[in-house]
Amino acid sequence: MAAELHVALVAADREVWSGEATLVVARTTSGDIGVMPGHQPLLGVLESGPVTIRTPEGGTVVAAVHGGFISFADDKLSLLAETAELAGEIDVKAVEQELARANAEDDAEARRAADVRLRAATAGR
Repeated sequence: MAAELHVALVAADREVWSGEATLVVARTTSGDIGVMPGHQPLLGVLESGPVTIRTPEGGTVVAAVHGGFISFADDKLSLLAETAELAGEIDVKAVEQELARANAEDDAEARRAADVRLRAATAGR
């Protein structure tokens, strides 16, 4: 079993993050999944939620991911998301305003998207 796996987090418009990791946790339609080096091959559908990547140096990378696919084989993990942004790229005050607006308009989809972004932003700090 290898000590690390290569991770590529890609959104429709850009590569969000790429590097080595010891653990990746993501939400799929089947529930949360943790992938470590040597994991069985998998292909799944991503749900909106934070993705947490643990790096070999002990760091943590958190991203808000909305939809897409997860694929793992030969210690290479691909997260192909419809949209994704790193926690540090998220403007917490703007997302709090989006969440308030979604609540006022009773917009469940916008509320869910803002909630995922807010959870990722606060987890990554």
